[in-house]
Amino acid sequence: MEPSGPEPEPPLTVDDGIDSARFRTVLGHFATGVTIVTGHGPNGPAGMAANSFTSVSLDPPLVLVCMAHTSTTWPAIRDSGHFAVNILGGHQEETCRRFGAKAGDRFEGVGWNRGKTGSPVLHDAIAYVDCVIEAEHEAGDHMIVVGRVVDLGLPAEGGPLLFWRGGYAQLGQ
Repeated sequence: MEPSGPEPEPPLTVDDGIDSARFRTVLGHFATGVTIVTGHGPNGPAGMAANSFTSVSLDPPLVLVCMAHTSTTWPAIRDSGHFAVNILGGHQEETCRRFGAKAGDRFEGVGWNRGKTGSPVLHDAIAYVDCVIEAEHEAGDHMIVVGRVVDLGLPAEGGPLLFWRGGYAQLGQ
C-alpha cells in the first residue's frame, strides 16, 4: 500500500542555545524608531531611551514598551502609574544619547512640558503618546509594559530618528 501523502514533520523543538550576539546582530537589521520614555519619579522627572515600542490596540488605544529588569530608571517611572513615549526626530540623536547614558542630568538643556498625566513631553519630539499603565508582563530579561493612551500629539515637524544595525540613521540615508 502506498502512502497517502508526505511524511509528517518531526515535532518542533526549541533551541535555548541561541547565541545572544548573533540574535542582536540579526534583529539589528530591523530598523526601529527611537523613543524617550518619561515619567515622574520621587526625585523629579525621569526618562530613558527605548526602541521597543509599538501600538497594540485601537479600541481601546493601547501601546507597549519593553523595559529591562536591570533598569534603574523604570522603577521610578512605574511607581507614578503613568509614562509618556516621546518619539524622536532625526535631529535628536544627541538627546537620545543623553537619555541612554548611565549618569548625568538627562533633562539638562532639554525643554519639556507636563503632559496630561504629568509625564514630561519633550518639546522637540516629533510625536508623543501619554499613557497610564494598564498591565505589565514578565518576558525574559525585560518587562512588557502596556499603556492606555490618554493623550497624544505632534509637537514638532520632521522625519524620525531610526536605530539600525547598531547605529543611528535617518530616512534617506
